[in-house]
Amino acid sequence: MAVTLREVAEKAGVSPSAVSRSFTEGASVSAATRAKVMKAAHALGYHPNALAAGLTTGKTRLVGLVANNFHNPFYLEVFDLFTRGLQAEGLRPLLVNLSDDLDPALSLRMLRQYSVDAAIVASSTLPTSFAAAYRAAGVPVLHCFARASDQPDVDVVGINNAAAGRLAAETFVARGYARAGFLGGPQTATSTQDRRDGFLAAAERLGLETSVAHAANYSFEAGRAAMQDLIARGPAEVYFCGDDVISIGALSALRDAGLRVPEDVGLLGVNDMEMAGWNGIDLTTIRQPIDQIVAASIDQVTAIMRDPGRPPEMRLFGCQIVERATLRPVR
Repeated sequence: MAVTLREVAEKAGVSPSAVSRSFTEGASVSAATRAKVMKAAHALGYHPNALAAGLTTGKTRLVGLVANNFHNPFYLEVFDLFTRGLQAEGLRPLLVNLSDDLDPALSLRMLRQYSVDAAIVASSTLPTSFAAAYRAAGVPVLHCFARASDQPDVDVVGINNAAAGRLAAETFVARGYARAGFLGGPQTATSTQDRRDGFLAAAERLGLETSVAHAANYSFEAGRAAMQDLIARGPAEVYFCGDDVISIGALSALRDAGLRVPEDVGLLGVNDMEMAGWNGIDLTTIRQPIDQIVAASIDQVTAIMRDPGRPPEMRLFGCQIVERATLRPVR
């Protein structure tokens, strides 16, 4: 049987309320009493019930981690960083898989059932209105990988996707490409829209001929199917793909068609997920620093928890080309 709070109180010679205060951050208890309680708890092997403590303090230390694309292995890396980072701060992540339920009211109901102290929406495809609905309902929220804005409705941490698109166009021109394609994710995704718009604007300025296509979603299968369609119609010289997973699907289709990468068709991804560097893939990509993004998101969400009324802030990180083997070298 688990050791109870009352047993610790009896061994320490104090009241049960003194034991409770000793394990409650910021509660009023003398150093001597806390020392006796901790000594007794250690001797008995007692560990406080975090959920019960939440009923007393009104703070569960639960943070909802909400996402809608569990098929993309990039987010496995994101979730690994988030869960370890939150736990290191004494917070408990509650993972919420939206799947196809994109009505914020449904996930809000779940988060309220567990009395979360805050929520992190980790998605580059959901509209900004999704996280804004959380904030309007009184849930402190941060949107990670969201669309850049001069006046964000909620706290945002990520990259400027339009700037990533401009970097792609500039990279292609520097390597002598004349006909480039954009192979994005779903057209409704804000990340797709911003990367496409930034790419096309820079390409027009630089005199780069362009075409546009979209994969059905951010997945290997969708990237492969989209590239098969493009091959049937005659591919461009190079493609800026919506993310690394689409790029890897496109790479598979090109190789199956007997086309060499980068000699016949070049590919550029986004994210720099671990798989992009695997032997046999060696994808040249635009790296967004997810370790810094996740760390900043955790810092920011803890600030929101301390002061839910603070004005929303935006933190954007820069991107850079990670050179591997799917683009021509710079001329």
